Amino acid sequence: PLIYKAVPSWFVKVEEIRDKIVKNNNETYWVPSAVKEGRFHNWLTDARDWAVSRNRFWGTPIPIWASEDMSEIVCIGSIAELKELSGVEVDDLHRETVDSVTIPSKKNPGTVLRRIDEVFDCWFESGSMPYAQKHYPFENKEQFEKGFPADFIAEGLDQTRGWFYTLMVLSTALFDKPAFKNLIVNGMVLAGDGKKMAKRLKNYPDPILVISKYGADALRMYLINSPVVRAESLKFQEAGVLGVVKEVFLPLYNAFRFFLQNVERWEGRGNKFVPDIEKVRGTKNPTDIWISAATQGLIKFVHEEMKAYRLYTVMPALVTFVTQLTNWYVRLNRDRLKGLEGEDADAEAETGLQVLYDVLLDVTVIMAPFTPFITEYFYQHLRKLQPSYKDAADGGKSNPVMAGKSDSVHFLPLPTYDETRLNQDAVEAMEALQTIVELGRNVREKRNISLRTPVKNVVVILRNPSANVIEGITGSLKGYILSELNAWDFTVIPKEEEHQWVTLSLQPDFAKLGKKLGKKMKAVKAAVTALSHVEAVACMEKGSLVVEEVTIDAKTELISKLAFSKEGDHWESTPNQEGDVVVAVDCTQDEAILAAGKSRELINHIQQLRKSAGLDLTDIVEVFFQEEGITSTESAVALNVSLFENKFRGSVPLPKNLAPEWSVVIRSDSVEVGGSKVDVFICRPAVSARDGLDELTASFLSTVDPSQVQEGQVLSCVIDGKDHSLEEGKDFWVSASKKAAALKSVSWM
Repeated sequence: PLIYKAVPSWFVKVEEIRDKIVKNNNETYWVPSAVKEGRFHNWLTDARDWAVSRNRFWGTPIPIWASEDMSEIVCIGSIAELKELSGVEVDDLHRETVDSVTIPSKKNPGTVLRRIDEVFDCWFESGSMPYAQKHYPFENKEQFEKGFPADFIAEGLDQTRGWFYTLMVLSTALFDKPAFKNLIVNGMVLAGDGKKMAKRLKNYPDPILVISKYGADALRMYLINSPVVRAESLKFQEAGVLGVVKEVFLPLYNAFRFFLQNVERWEGRGNKFVPDIEKVRGTKNPTDIWISAATQGLIKFVHEEMKAYRLYTVMPALVTFVTQLTNWYVRLNRDRLKGLEGEDADAEAETGLQVLYDVLLDVTVIMAPFTPFITEYFYQHLRKLQPSYKDAADGGKSNPVMAGKSDSVHFLPLPTYDETRLNQDAVEAMEALQTIVELGRNVREKRNISLRTPVKNVVVILRNPSANVIEGITGSLKGYILSELNAWDFTVIPKEEEHQWVTLSLQPDFAKLGKKLGKKMKAVKAAVTALSHVEAVACMEKGSLVVEEVTIDAKTELISKLAFSKEGDHWESTPNQEGDVVVAVDCTQDEAILAAGKSRELINHIQQLRKSAGLDLTDIVEVFFQEEGITSTESAVALNVSLFENKFRGSVPLPKNLAPEWSVVIRSDSVEVGGSKVDVFICRPAVSARDGLDELTASFLSTVDPSQVQEGQVLSCVIDGKDHSLEEGKDFWVSASKKAAALKSVSWM
């Protein structure tokens, strides 16, 4: 059974210095501040004298020597002082050594003082850590004084009455100052069921296995991007670590790999990629300007938040940025970065790659403290493109430290933001684009319209948009909206025509108006919700509304929402959550729309065949298709020739009967296009002979490489001792498409 027994103890007189401790606590900065101002402050204001002794053998001996009747007490401050008073020099301060040392009494000559039996409470030792680790004051005095108080410490919430407290008590007693300047309070990591993790319960996964399976970086990011860094509890879920890998690391790695692949492709055309910040600053592409501005904004934000020790805001911002980079910038510029877009495709590709490199390098350095391993992997590849990489022969340790020359990303300082590239207008316009695209996709899902099937018109109604947003989405960003929503037209409804498309409704914000209105709430609600569109618009423009003799702030105390009101079954719409944006889509499905949808389906199947055949983007092929009975695919191709020409560099899929008989099939598949079965063939380029050409001459043409033939070129050959001259454009053509166009084999070529 347990026996509670009163025993004598040694105390630190905390109550005498309590006011000083409270004052010193007020000089510190805590994250979250609520712990400092609440739990810790309350504990300090009621602090009692601290019992620092324990009655056990193992522990640090309390250095007090006393007479039996406690009338004479000596507190020893050093080994030297103990030697001076006892005549015994010791180098081991454990009980088995010092307990035998006695000090002659000065009060009662002939008697001795012996060390008291108690040892220190281990929390006294933890509170002494700042001094003990430096062996202060016996060594490192100047070094200690320069580094005290500590800039930053971090520990769990349970240390509020433990380490945080003992640090503060001892530093106040010794120096009348806090032991630290900044403190992050961590929450507790619990098992998935909310209980404390315990070996006995086996209610947690083995950390070593988690790290082996997902990597240390994933576990680090999962924990840093959780309630734990703001002193709240986390119910650990292994699925959350997997989520970091799937939602952050894989997309970021894919963007990184995509960049390297396209640099290699670009350099394969005889170019040399050298990072050039001036090309990044000089870009005119709106998505380049946006992602550069967003990156600089992120750098600025990280500096501000890390200075304030707010990890819980930094990680969500980094995760959001990775999504912006991978899901938006890279996707919107995929063809451009491959060199497939623009009149000067090579120059456009280089500009995009310059911007992407700049962003990837900045993000790598910013994320390095949080995810040190994957960022080191990225850096070791990215540094090779830097001109200073050749200077790394000395180990990369010579100054100045710079990307490329430095051997590790962890040698580099965090980048500083470039104020000239901050661009709030570009960021706001891109946010509007993303909202429109996401709402537009929701509308398509409502009507079950595939993204491969185009829509005639996308209409957007924005509540009080800024001029730069309108200029952006109707100007340089319009093409991206049309492409992302596969729309033929995009319209922003001007303010004066809003009433023809939407109705603005208002309702009171009950959370804010509850106390203010009291019993008038019901009457106010009825009056506010009864306002017409025109009245609601006037109210929002005025900024206030008087109901039941109560003045209501329209901006802060009313909730406004737009609702689509245009008549017509062909319209489908959806508003955003805030109710200030409505996107409507004309869902009319006619022959042209359906044909364009089928064409996109066919393009997708062709791309998949190219991929399965291992073809590169630059590899040229001829495409043929074959369908039985109905000719819906041929009709679709006929109506969308320019779409195929733009996608496949002038090449258009043709019916299989137009393929030369010597055409070599690289890959083929039977697929569905618009619900019909179609056989698709991708073939090696081959010249196509005119009809009626004799077999031997045709056999000669089957050996000709079309890439070596110029327009109008005459080829000569000798067959059975007879000279033959064959003219390109008359006797043969460099492709089946050229022949079909020249001879009008199909009406749409």
